Amino acid sequence: MIRFFRKIHLWLSVPFGIIITLICFSGAMLVFEPEITRTAQHSVYYVEEVKAEALPMAELLDGVKATLPDSVSITGVTVFKDNARTYQVSLSKPRRASLFVNQYTGEVTGSYKRIGFFGTMFKLHRWLLDSANPHGEGVKVGKTLVGISTLIFVIALISGIVIWWPRARRSLRESLSISFAKGWKGFWKGLHVAGGMYALIFVLAMSLTGLTWSFNWYRTAFYAVCGVEHTPRNFGQAPAAGNKEDKGGEGRGEGRGEGRGEGRGRHRGEGRGGRHFSEFGRWQQVYDELRAANASAPQITVGPETASVTLSSYGNGRASDRYTFNRRSGELTLATAYADANGADKLRGWIYSIHTGGLGGIITRILWFLGALLGATLPLTGYYIWIRHLTRKKDKDGHHAHK
Repeated sequence: MIRFFRKIHLWLSVPFGIIITLICFSGAMLVFEPEITRTAQHSVYYVEEVKAEALPMAELLDGVKATLPDSVSITGVTVFKDNARTYQVSLSKPRRASLFVNQYTGEVTGSYKRIGFFGTMFKLHRWLLDSANPHGEGVKVGKTLVGISTLIFVIALISGIVIWWPRARRSLRESLSISFAKGWKGFWKGLHVAGGMYALIFVLAMSLTGLTWSFNWYRTAFYAVCGVEHTPRNFGQAPAAGNKEDKGGEGRGEGRGEGRGEGRGRHRGEGRGGRHFSEFGRWQQVYDELRAANASAPQITVGPETASVTLSSYGNGRASDRYTFNRRSGELTLATAYADANGADKLRGWIYSIHTGGLGGIITRILWFLGALLGATLPLTGYYIWIRHLTRKKDKDGHHAHK
């Protein structure tokens, strides 16, 4: 039985090993993208001086809107608990576009731009640098290869456990050690065997959740195993602003119908009789009411007639309560509490948090980063062990033939 699993482990891993390494390495590189991006572009994401009060949202957003083409509208604004963070203003187009504005001065500090290195890592991680081809027909080769390789990785990990267990029963300490006691040969073997066990829970979690983006049949089965029927996403919970999947931040889809309210058919900023009005007039009122009731919320997003409160940075980081409000009076109504959101939306948020390691804050993200790096070494150390074994076998056969 062990021999069978050795063959499965080897012959599935050999053709896909390099791809598995690339997927794991690129995933590790993306773990701390938000923090690195905010540090590298500090003047975009943070104000120079925190003042006692921010400008009213109507004044702030009217100023931003004046800089936009007529074809682009503001679909939401995200305010962070950290008063030093600039407001993130979501735009109707291009897709997932957003600007950042200093809430104390009204200055637009910049727009969302993914750092080139992270853009490359993301494309490598999701599509092996192939085109995302979101609207095209046919097989997406890169995405398919990523999915197949990830599935192979899961099988290799499970078969690796079966191979490792008899040795672990004899000497658990030795089977979990990585040292130079036997030279480089012993080190690489230890890194492959013991390193695989140390990384196992993390890379399995990443792989099993990551496969939900690769295959429809797997996603349906995964949701079914979790006791949830897979349904198209509604907006029962909001994606976290600025994360690597929803790059532009929260508020997508909240204001697609912008312009339905006051002022349709009038000149921008002009009401009946030439009286000035702002379509964002009640946004500040809505935000103030939500912040007063949710002082610890990491971020609050307000859009045309809708708002959302992200509940926590831990666990399901996309969990949020959704509200609607009357654009004239600002009266708030709880539309969907996270506790009442449908199971598919809840699970979708948990999948993302587990896949990226965000469920436990910085601690789990460090563990996920190290686990992904270890995962990237497993095929490489496996190739080393396999090639060394083939070389020794060839030398041994040559020696017997010589005799």
